[in-house]
Amino acid sequence: MVTPAQISLPPLLWEQAVRTALLEDLGNGGDLTSQAVVPPDRQVTAAFTAREDGVVCGLPAAALTFRLLEDPALGPVTFEAHVHEGAPVRKGCVLATVRGPAQTVLAGERTALNVLTHLSGIATATAKLVREVEGAGPGGKTPAVCATRKTLPGLKALQKYAVRLGGGGSHRYRLDDAILIKDNHLALAGGVEKALQAAGDFARTSHLTKIELEVDTLDQLSEALSFAARQQLEGARYRGADVFLLDNMDLQTLREAVALIARFAPHALAEASGGITATNVRAVAATGVDVISLGALTHSVRALDIGLDINPESGGH
Repeated sequence: MVTPAQISLPPLLWEQAVRTALLEDLGNGGDLTSQAVVPPDRQVTAAFTAREDGVVCGLPAAALTFRLLEDPALGPVTFEAHVHEGAPVRKGCVLATVRGPAQTVLAGERTALNVLTHLSGIATATAKLVREVEGAGPGGKTPAVCATRKTLPGLKALQKYAVRLGGGGSHRYRLDDAILIKDNHLALAGGVEKALQAAGDFARTSHLTKIELEVDTLDQLSEALSFAARQQLEGARYRGADVFLLDNMDLQTLREAVALIARFAPHALAEASGGITATNVRAVAATGVDVISLGALTHSVRALDIGLDINPESGGH
């Protein structure tokens, strides 16, 4: 099992997102309010505190925010994390402390909190779903919980990292990760068999390229399985889809689809997607699917409530 300590992002990916966020927020003149009302020599200590239970994610972004804002004319800033990335925390836990010029701390407050609360929300939601599906499948099988490509522009790497930190995985990171044949591709290619044949021919150019086929009916799945069976009988190297994406199927249809895949394409994975929520994810897992993918983990998750509170007695002139 992968632990949070084994999961990290290169500093460049953190910096790209944080720098962009800071430039958006600072504009052309910086934090006018703090410049106007806070003395430049005022020093403060401020604490990032969890206001609800959750999983922490994004501490490197918070630390980087203040490092990028550090102004030699005002003085240095120090950031000290009190918990590890990926740690489960309780309401009231102090996650980190930042010390330095008040103007610098206030200028970075919103950017640091925006990233920290958003990523912690993703990690928290993912961890909840992972716990929910544990051992829920036939024979105690636990499916993987994965995020889709429905990420916010510019935050893909960070959001996918947060999912991994919460115990989940990834469906696809990018379009060039794999071949995923969806309904529009089927319409343009002329159907399941033509699309699979073309994908198989293309995939031969790279032995690492996997093929996934999205199906929303048992008829489509049966057609794909029949194609794979004929390929196998003919001794073809390509034997059909490596993964079947079972899209928006009800529970009974999912169970039937999983059974068909297990019987006729045991090498392939069954992945459920569409309409999956925290309330029905365990029932979906019970159908026997190998993977459950959700766009909601990244595109509409609720942020974890975290505050940055300045000690009113800290610092001085």
